[in-house]
Parts: sequence; structure tokens; C-alpha cells
Amino acid sequence: MGGAAVEPGWQLPIGEFVLRSQMILRFAALCILAAELGAAEWPQWRGPDRDGQVRGAPWPADLKPGHLDRQWRLPLGPSYSGPIVAADRVFTTESKDKESEVVHAFDRATGQPLWRQEWTGAMKVPFFARSNGDWIRSTPAYDGETLFVAGMRDVLVALEARTGAVRWRKDFVAELKTPVPAFGNVSSPLVAGEALYVQSAGAVVRLDKRTGQVIWRALGSDDAMNGSPFSSPVLATLAGRRQLVAQTRTDLAGLDPETGAVLWSQGIEAFRGMNILTPVVVGERIFTSAYGGKTRAFELQPRGPNGFTLKETWQFKAQGYMSTPVWVGGHAYLHLRNQRVLCLDLASGAERWTTPDGFGKYWSLVANGNHLLALDERGELLLFRANTDKFDLVDRRKISESDTWAHVAPAGDQLFIRELDGLSAWKWHDPAGK
Repeated sequence: MGGAAVEPGWQLPIGEFVLRSQMILRFAALCILAAELGAAEWPQWRGPDRDGQVRGAPWPADLKPGHLDRQWRLPLGPSYSGPIVAADRVFTTESKDKESEVVHAFDRATGQPLWRQEWTGAMKVPFFARSNGDWIRSTPAYDGETLFVAGMRDVLVALEARTGAVRWRKDFVAELKTPVPAFGNVSSPLVAGEALYVQSAGAVVRLDKRTGQVIWRALGSDDAMNGSPFSSPVLATLAGRRQLVAQTRTDLAGLDPETGAVLWSQGIEAFRGMNILTPVVVGERIFTSAYGGKTRAFELQPRGPNGFTLKETWQFKAQGYMSTPVWVGGHAYLHLRNQRVLCLDLASGAERWTTPDGFGKYWSLVANGNHLLALDERGELLLFRANTDKFDLVDRRKISESDTWAHVAPAGDQLFIRELDGLSAWKWHDPAGK
């Protein structure tokens, strides 16, 4: 046969057509794989979209052995940092010997150690907060290449995720001459494009994630005791404009992500500045709740070409504390200062129910469709339905004899739990939830 045969109606030789078809199929398969891996990761505080939402297969019908089983567990020093889950590995931190901070990478499937990185970073928090420990608090952030870790003494470190090598180190206290935060650095970093946002140096800070260079610092305070933020920032589009929503010890505010300019600000009442939870944005609504204050919802409205008006849409007497709520079907599920759980209507602020009994001091909460998973700081895991008529508990199970203050990290068919003295990996079975 001479030249390449051309079938009637085709514009390409058959060989080239087959080759291109194979390339397209391979590309499509890679895209599907990438999407699956992305859905099966937990790259930052409160998950892929920083909203506590799990987008994947339904959870099993209960938490009993056979539906949820432990794969492996490793003993570690204490930490409050939530686990970070990549496609093939899981990262966690620990405070060691009251002298240093350590970052670990483990094989996700087996728990096999991959690397560790360590630096000096110990400190003591005030005596009235010491019952909950002096160890590292911030949950790292991962962008697929680099792990960004905030240490207690306001030091931010960028680590190469494959090897643990230090890419850069930012000591806010030394470079910006800000005080060491009295309660340690608590805020969890946020990565967006080439930007890295964190509430450090008594302020909200944007850095270049490649170099660690500070681009801007906003809402700053030099008060080590009352200026050190507890909350973590989120990105949202409100009133047609992309903005960084952040909560300081005294205020809720929206910032221009590029310049740090304050677009709007609202004072938030709280006892001794205990504005701890991360602001939650749903549509045009912004939700927060504070210890010593109230539970409140706001709506941002445009005013003129560049201005905004923040309108309070409702408030409720209940007080949140450390637990950031999740939204399901237009309702908020919030663990309260009094240790009870509250369901509120997003549109009106009307109470749907409050549990008659309390739980622990803290819940880390995630939602998957119509089901919510809560990890109590006492090592108990609870599964319940998003039901606006009652607290609809499906199952509960004690999974740790140690405290579990770190945020739970579900990823694909696995669940990672950072216990105070270890890291454990659990596997879901029956993903169809039958």
C-alpha cells in the first residue's frame, strides 16, 4: 500500500486519527483521575473549599466496625493541627519536648514515615488557657507542591511536599517587630493562586507563596494579648466583588485580596475578644457567633460605585465558641458555648431545635449531602442527619481514648483523626451507604 488510506468523510488519515483518539481518551482519563484525587484530598482547614463540605460518595449507614475500621495508628507528640491529606500522603504536626515543632509526612495507605522537618518553636500560653495545652494549633495548607505551616511563635514555614525541604521561612516577630502572640499562632493559612493569606503578626497578612514576601498587612494590632487573631480567613464573592472575609478579636471585615484595603467592617461583641470560629459565607450571607456575644447573620449590599453597606439580617441569643458551623439545606448546625447543638434557619434566624443535653467542649464538623459527622474533643465520633425537626442521631462511637481537638479530615473512603498523642487512619466501607 502506498500513501495513507483516507476513509470517505474523514479529514485525517486513519493512523493519525487513531493516535489522536487515544491521546484524547488518555487525557480524559487523566482529567477524571485528577478530579477523583482532588475529591479525595483534604488540603486545608475545613477541606477543599474551606466550608466543611465533603463532595464524594455517601458515608455508610453507621459507624460500627465493618463500616468504619482503623487501618493504622502512629504515636506522636501533642498537636491541635488538623491532618492534611494529599493523594498519596498525609501531613501532621507535633510539639516535641516543649522545645520544638515537628512536621511529619506519612504514606497515606500504610502510615509509613516519609520525611520529617523540625524547628525550635516552643512557648507557654497564659495560665487560664493552659489546661488545653501549649502545643501547636494552626492547621497547615497544601497547594499540591508546598505545605505551609504556621508555628506557635508566629513563624510561617513553606516545605517542599515531596521531601520536606524548607523553601522559605518567615519569622513575623523578627521581621515585622510584632510581639509573640500570647496564645500562639492559631490561624490556619489559606492558599489562593499565587497568594498565601494568614492571620499572623496581629493582623491579616498576604504573602507571595513562592517567596514568602509580605505583600500587605491589614487590620493590624500590636497587642500580644488582645490583638492576636483566633479565626481564619475565607475567600468569597459578596455583592459582586471577590473579597477576603476575616474576623479579628473585635471585628468582622471584608478586604480587597489584592491590596488589603478594608472594604467594610463590623464590630463583633465577644468576651475578652473570643471571636474564634471561622466566618461562614453562604450566598450573600455572612454568619458568625462569639463567646460572650450572639449568633448573627449579615448581608452585604453595594453602595455607589465602590462602597458597601453591611446589613444585619438577624441575631440569635445563643453563643458559639470554638466550633465553626456547617450549612445544609439552608440551615446552620452549630455547637455552642454551653456544649449543646443548635439548628438555625439561614433566612430568618429562627431556631429549629436545640439539643436538651450537651456534648463536649468542642466539635469539628463536616457535612456530606444530608449527613453530618462531628468529632467531639473527648474522642467520640457522631453521625447525624440534617433534620430540621430534631437532632437526628444515627450513630456514635468512641474512637480514641485520647483527646481529639484537631479538625477531622475525611478524604475519599478514609477518615484521618489527629489524636492528642497520635495519628490514626480509618477506612469507610459500603460507600453507597446501604
